[in-house]
Amino acid sequence: MAYVISDGCISCGSCAAQCPVSAISQGDAQYVIDADTCIDCGSCAAQCPVSAISQG
Repeated sequence: MAYVISDGCISCGSCAAQCPVSAISQGDAQYVIDADTCIDCGSCAAQCPVSAISQG
């Protein structure tokens, strides 16, 4: 199951820089994860300073 980013995202970009498959991009209001590209590695969740990323 792919990871998802909650509304708690502060758009810092830390998660996108950490993603090994570039599944994270800037959305309209916050960063978003492409579920089809996500490999469920958890690197993004470990990097998030506000714990806004979890498995969906």
